[in-house]
Parts: sequence; C-alpha cells; structure tokens
Amino acid sequence: MIKKILIFGSFVVLMALIGVAIYGWHLSGKVEKRFSSRRWSIPSKVFSDTLLLYPGQHIDRTHFQEKLKRLGYRNVSGLPKKKGDMQITGKGARVFLNDLKTPWKKRAGFPVNIQFDPNAIKSIARQDNGKSIPLLEIEPEEIKLFFGRERESRRLVSIQKVPEHFIRAVMAAEDHRFFQHWGIDPRGILRALITNLRHGTIRQGGSTITQQLAKNYFLTPARSLVRKFQEAILAVVMEIKYSKHDILEIYLNEIYLGQKGSVAVNGIGEAAYFYFGKPVEEVSLPEAATIAGLIKAPNHYSPYKDKNACLKRRNLILKAMQSREWISEAQLQAHLKTPVVTSGYTIYGNQAPYFMDYLTQQLTTLYKPEELASLGLSIYTTLDPQVQMAAEKALKKELSRLEGKVAASTRTSSNQKLQGAVVVMHPKTGHILAIVGGRNYSKSQFNRITQSRRQPGSAFKPFVYVTGLDTITPITMLSNTPKTYNIDGKKWAPKNFERHGKKQVSVRSALENSDNLATVDLAMQIGLKSIIKTANRFGFSTPFKPYPSLSLGAFEVIPLEMARAYCAFAAGGMMPYPLGLKAVVDENGQVLERRHFNIERLISPAKAFIMTSLLQGVIETGTAKTLGDKGISWPVAGKTGTTNNSRDAWFIGYTPDILALVWIGFDNGDAIKATGAQAALPVWAELMKAIPHQISRKDFRVPDGVVTRMICYENGKPVVSEDCAKPSKEFFLAENAPPQPHPLGPIQGVFEKLIKGIKDIFNGD
Repeated sequence: MIKKILIFGSFVVLMALIGVAIYGWHLSGKVEKRFSSRRWSIPSKVFSDTLLLYPGQHIDRTHFQEKLKRLGYRNVSGLPKKKGDMQITGKGARVFLNDLKTPWKKRAGFPVNIQFDPNAIKSIARQDNGKSIPLLEIEPEEIKLFFGRERESRRLVSIQKVPEHFIRAVMAAEDHRFFQHWGIDPRGILRALITNLRHGTIRQGGSTITQQLAKNYFLTPARSLVRKFQEAILAVVMEIKYSKHDILEIYLNEIYLGQKGSVAVNGIGEAAYFYFGKPVEEVSLPEAATIAGLIKAPNHYSPYKDKNACLKRRNLILKAMQSREWISEAQLQAHLKTPVVTSGYTIYGNQAPYFMDYLTQQLTTLYKPEELASLGLSIYTTLDPQVQMAAEKALKKELSRLEGKVAASTRTSSNQKLQGAVVVMHPKTGHILAIVGGRNYSKSQFNRITQSRRQPGSAFKPFVYVTGLDTITPITMLSNTPKTYNIDGKKWAPKNFERHGKKQVSVRSALENSDNLATVDLAMQIGLKSIIKTANRFGFSTPFKPYPSLSLGAFEVIPLEMARAYCAFAAGGMMPYPLGLKAVVDENGQVLERRHFNIERLISPAKAFIMTSLLQGVIETGTAKTLGDKGISWPVAGKTGTTNNSRDAWFIGYTPDILALVWIGFDNGDAIKATGAQAALPVWAELMKAIPHQISRKDFRVPDGVVTRMICYENGKPVVSEDCAKPSKEFFLAENAPPQPHPLGPIQGVFEKLIKGIKDIFNGD
C-alpha cells in the first residue's frame, strides 16, 4: 500500500513538474516577446530654445535667476562645486553649468562667472581658469510631455552608468541576496514568514527583485495564491533566460518612485532628476539610499511629503548597507548626519498652450499621436519661455486695464470678454518665440493668431506704399481731399480718422499719420490689382478683391500672416517661413528631423529700408508716438491699425532683432472704443521692456542702394539754399532720388552748363 502511495505520489509530482515545465515554457515565449520588443512607452519631451548670453547684452537679472531655478539649479552659500549649483551675488552670478545636449551642440558642464553692470552683462568668464567667453549657451527648458494613457515619466539609464553604491542601496532595501538566488529566495521567504508571525501582521515581504519585476511587468496587482505562483514561475524563467545585470537594469528603469502632480515618476533615472536635479551617475550615497528607500512606499516616504519619515527610512537603508559591509562605519556615521536636501520642484501648468497647439499641428504631419506618446523623442523648439511669459503677462494686464477704462460701455448681451493675441518672431529666421492666442486657454482653445481672420485696418497700409516705391518717394505729394468712389454701383466716400485740413500731404506724412484719403489716392494711382499682387507675394491667403477699401485694410487677414509679412521689412526684404519646430531627436540621440528656416527674397534691401524708415516715422512723430512715453528708447519701426467702428486694434512693431504683433478685440466684432495706439501698443511696450535679452538696441543698417538728401520741412522739397528754416534728412532709393543740390544753388548749374558748352566746342562736337 505504501509502495503504491509512493508511486502515485511520485507520478503526481512528476506530472506536476511536467506541467510546471510546460507552463514555464509557455511563459518563456511571453517573456522573450516582452523583453525583445519595446519595453516601455516613453513620452516625448518638448524643449524650449536655448538661451544665448554675451557681454554687453541687456538682461533682466530677476528673470535670469528664475530661469536658472526652472532649469533645476540650486542656490549654494559658497562657490559652486558641482553641476547644477549656483551662487547669486550683488554684482553677478556664479553658476556650475549642467551638460548641454542639443542636436546642434554638446558641451560638458563647467563653472562660469557672469558679472552684471548694472542691468547688462559686463563679462562672462570660466570660474576655473578665468578665460573669457564671448558667447554662452544655456540649456533648454522642458516645457511639455506627450503622455500616453498611463501618464508615466521615465528616463532610461544603462546599468553601466549606475554607481555601485546605488545598486547596493537598492539591494539593501529590497533584495540583498539578489546575486545569490535564482529568482526565488527561500531564505528570504522564511525570514519574512517568521517576522510576520512574530508581529501578527504583514511586516515584511519575501519577494525578490526578479519577482517584483515579474509582478510589475506581466501581472495585475491583485493578491492571490495563483498570482504568487505565476510570479514565482516568471521569476525563475527570467533568471534562466537573462543575466542578473539585464534583470536589474529593467527593474531600475521600471519601478514606481513617486508622483509629480498627475504624472507618475518611474525609474531611478527620472527619480534622480525629480528629487535631486541630477543624472544617476552623479547621485551621492545618501541620495541613492533615499531613492532606494522610496521603493517600499514612494508617496509615504517622499521627501516632498514627509522629510522626517524619509530621513528615517534612508538611515535604515544606510545601516543595512553597513551591516553587510557595503559601506564602512565611518561612512555610515558621516551620512547619518547628512540632511535630505532636494532640488525642489514646481508643477507647471500647461505652458505656452497656444504655441504647443501650433507645434503639435506641425508634429502630427510627421508622427502619429501614439508615436509621440511612446517613442521617447526629444523635440526642440524655437520657444523662448521668458518671452512667452512676458507676452502672457502683458496681455493680461492691458486687457484688465482696457475693460476697466475703455471698454466699459461695450458690454454685450452675450457677456463677451475682451480678447487679445500676441505673436513674437525673429524676423530674419521666422523663429516663433511666443504665441498667445487668447486671454485664457482653459476657457477658449481658439488660437486667434493662427485661426482667426480679422480686418487689419491701417496696419495693411504699408503694403500699399511698398507697391508704389518704384514710382514714389517719401516726399511725393498725395491728394488728401475727399473723393467719392463707385463700387459695384454703390458710392463709397472714405474719411480721415483725424481731420487736419491739408489738401496735400507727402508719402511720409500720409503713412505716419495714417491718412486714409491720401492712401486711397496712392492706391488708385498704382492700381488695386498691383496691390493685390503684392499682398499675395507677401504670403496673405486672403482672397482680396480690387476695391478701393482694400488699401485701408477692409479685407480680413490671419494675424500670423500679417506678422510674417512685416518680417520682410525688418529682414532686408527677405520673408521667412514661421517656424516653431527646430529638430526631433530619438532616444538614442539620432536626429530624425531638422527644420532649417526657409526664406525668400520679396523686395530689395533698399526698398525694405525705405519702408522701415517710413515706419520709424510712425513711432517718432505719427500715430504711435506715445511709445516713447512708455519707456521704449531704442530704434523701433511699426504701424498701428484701427478698423471701422473700432472693432479691431492692432500694433505691429519691430527692431533689427525682434518683431511682435498685438491684436485686441471682441470675438463677435463688438466695438472696443479704442485705437491701436490706445489698446494694442501698450501691450507691445510692456512686453518689450520685459525681454531686454532679445533686444540689441542697435539702429537699422542703411543698405546699398539708399541715398540721403536734405529736405526742407516746410515744402518737402530738397534743400537748395540756406533759406530753409527746418532742414531734415530723408532717405531715397538711389534710382529715384532727387538730384544732389549744388552748393551755390541755380547759379552753379548755369555755370557748369556754360563750361560744358565751351568744352564741347573745343572737342569738335
């Protein structure tokens, strides 16, 4: 009987072993498939542009310090000794730079000393050797993650880059016999069982690192004997098929280590940055023990939640490491006294949401949404976070002011809120530095910079004047008297916004003061079809019609197209393509896409400068002359725009370095009872004062093909004698400039003709 029982028992055990083997073989295929395929869905990261610093550059010191904090730099009391340290002094900043890794440049971090004088950069030099630095590039900011459904943030790390003390800290916390067992540790299970029986509760688990990985990677969190059995089999299979270092690497990249708002922090690579603002290879022993201590209960032991609990847990890990002689007693005693010092973090909201929508539209032509959420791409953009924040703040401030003072009488039955939009660009490259498509993205995702069509009013007039530059000059006289035009059988009689009684005005005066009558007169002279042709060449998608009102901006345009068109005046006649995306890099550092700015020649540099000179007059003496009262003291060219019944207010202004467009109005077209100078111009001024690092304050360069003449202010004619009371310098295209006046007036001309005649006689002509 006993023999039969033994035989039967052996058979059962054999069959069970065969069953386990078959099940293990089945799981083996599952494990191999999972490990050989893409192991994680890693969100793609979007980065801002880098920040360039150079001696002589104006800079807002407070904003610069805030930027360094957003990049994770830590204030220290003494000289910065490691990457990510900074010391702010009364006259400058000492910063130990982080490594710079972009598609166009890679640079190891080094200590730098930046001196200010007082609101400009006086000098930049290396702190270690004193060598001067003519141009310094600061790393980009992370501004968005394209998450999948799990909303996990993860930075993959290679096991070769993980310090030995970090690996030991994790083993001390979770599985000190990791390198001795085969996926299941009977000694660990027995020890946990005794501990739990002694305390009457579950105090300790017996799962190895391999078992934890099996559970996280393949199984549900549900606790059951079946799941524990599956976990054990999976652990053994993984140990058979893969090396300890492979398993450990996957585990260290997989584990959950905390929460940043709604985003899960997974893996030690992300945790090292989240808690200490540094890469894994730079994490110190006590910092490694802190992160290892989080594995048991990340949100309970988080230093951001409870520093005392975190400190106790960290010290427990350090003691466990010393008990196994992985660190010395001296190291233990030294590190037990070390405080837990985190880098600190801020959960930023949806940064630059309108810009990100514009960028996403460009990206989705290259990648599917699920690819952006899983491929771990690094996406580099043209965004300047400081310009973006300054634009948002300036618009918000001025809209509140306008609603309180100017637009109080324009409340509508639909309870419309006054809206505004801003776009900032580098005119020579088309790089978009900021987009604000409305006052509140959470309430309206409609991007008024890229999606709306609004009447530009007088802001369109420069395209009328540039059309006529072959036949007119700044001193050409235009009729400023009222006229009536027949349009499709209907009469149209334009009026000037301000009446000054002058029957004739110069081209310069007409544009500076935005005279409607003179502008329409010019449009009829040069031809409406010619103006439409110009507008099409300047990139407007509007279906213009040859009506005289075209010259006064009656046809609706897209604000981004308007900004792009003005770039041609600022960039010497070259018009760029608006660009938000610079490059896309995969998780291995390979560049997948690189966008170079595209530009095309529209007009000559000479014509562009003449237009800029006329638009500078708008700022100095014309409709935008209040800009000088708002603290703008450097050279600026620009144009205001106001439509009929004050439905739209515009200001587009530019320097040699930067261009910004501001629009203010109601979405439903209600009147705002304010001009472009009153509503839009203050936003522009407020914005520019907040971004000194983008403005060189240089004057516009006079190109070849432009000549100057002294003009008499009273009659607008070239100065030919000393009789002119108010002479002024005017710019002309070389081909249609008035003759250079003779120093002796008309007598000089007669004398020269007489001499020429005598020479002709002697030469036999």
